[in-house]
Amino acid sequence: MPPARILPTIVFAQFAGTSLWFAGNAVLPELQQALHLQSGALGLLTSAVQLGFISGTLVFAFLSLADRVSPRLLFLLCALLGAGTNALVAFVPHSLTSVLLLRGLTGFLLAGIYPVGMKIAASWYSSGLGKAIGYLVGALVLGTAFPHLLRGLEASLPWQQILLAVSVLAATGGVLLYLLVPDGPYLSKGAKFHFSNMLQVFRAKEFRSATFGYFGHMWELYTFWAFVPFILALAAPQLQSKQVSVWAFWVIAAGAVGCIGGGYLSQKYGSGKVAFWQLLCSGVCCLLSVVVLQVREPLLLLPFLLFWGVVVAGDSPQLSTLTAKTAPPQLVGTALTVVTSIGFAITVVSIQLTSYLLQVLPAPYVFVLLTPGPVLGLLSLRRLLGK
Repeated sequence: MPPARILPTIVFAQFAGTSLWFAGNAVLPELQQALHLQSGALGLLTSAVQLGFISGTLVFAFLSLADRVSPRLLFLLCALLGAGTNALVAFVPHSLTSVLLLRGLTGFLLAGIYPVGMKIAASWYSSGLGKAIGYLVGALVLGTAFPHLLRGLEASLPWQQILLAVSVLAATGGVLLYLLVPDGPYLSKGAKFHFSNMLQVFRAKEFRSATFGYFGHMWELYTFWAFVPFILALAAPQLQSKQVSVWAFWVIAAGAVGCIGGGYLSQKYGSGKVAFWQLLCSGVCCLLSVVVLQVREPLLLLPFLLFWGVVVAGDSPQLSTLTAKTAPPQLVGTALTVVTSIGFAITVVSIQLTSYLLQVLPAPYVFVLLTPGPVLGLLSLRRLLGK
C-alpha cells in the first residue's frame, strides 16, 4: 500500500504544473490590449501552446526520455523551466512573436509534466491505477475550467501578477513531487534509445484498441470544451456575459466528477467498461445536441451540458489507464507520451474543422458531427470490456 501522501502530492503537482497550460487564457483580454491584437489573432496564443505540446511529446517520445531518465527529475526540470517561460511573458517586450514563442516553449515543456505525471502514478499504483489517474485528470479538468471562473468573477489582479502566481504554483508542485514522491515499486527501468521505440508500442493489439479509443475520445473532448461558451451564448441568449463564463466553468469542471467517479467505478467494473459507457453517453449527447441546441430553453440546456461535461471527460483517465496497462512495461512513458501527442494533434484538426463548419452550416447542426469520434472509440474498445 503506497504511503498516504503519494497520491495527493502527485495530484497537486499535476494540477500545479498543468495550470501553465491555461494561464494565457486567463489573461487574454489584457494581452490583446498590450499587444494591440485583433480579436481573430487571439486564437494564435492558444494554438501556440497546443502545437508546442505536440512538438514536445513527439520529441520526448522519440527519445524515450520518460523511460530513460528519472521521471521525478524530468517532471521537476520541466515544471521549473515551464514556470520560467510562463513568467517571462510578463517581462519581455510586448510583441506577438515573443509571446507566441514563450507560450510555445511552455507547451513544449508540458510534455514533461502531463504524461510524465501519469507515468509516476503508474509506478506507484497497479490495481488502483484507474482511480489514481482519475484524480490526476480530474485536476487537469479543473485547471482547464478555472480561467472561465476568473472571468466570470471579474478577478481584479493585474495580469502580470496572475502569470507570476501560476508560475510559482507550478514550480512549487514540481519541487514537492520531487521531494515527497520517490520512485515507485512498479517503475520499469533500463529502457534504451531506439529509433523504433515509438512504433514498437503499437505492435500489441490491445494497445492499439486502447489508443484508438483514446483518439476517438479526443476528437470530441477539446472541441466541446473550446465551444462551450459559444454553445451557451447561442442556445441561451438571455444569459449575460459573466453568466456565460460562470456556466462554462461549471460545465467543464463537471468533468472532474466523471474522472474521479469513474476512477472509483473502475475498481469494481474495470477501466474498459467505465470508459466504454462514458464514451457511449457522450456520443449520445453529440446526437442529441442537434435537438437541444434548437430548443433554446435554459432549463433543458444547462442540465444537458452539465451531463455532457461529466461524461465527455470522465472516460479520459480510464483510457489512459488502459494505454498504460497494455503498453510494453519498459516503454510505458514513451507510450503515454506518443499517444497523448497524437491525441492532441487530432484536437487541432477537430477544432479547426468545427470552426469552419460553423461558418457554412447552421450552428445546431455542427456539433452532431463530433459523433464519429465516439463511434470509432466504441468500436475499438469492445475487445477491452473485460480490462
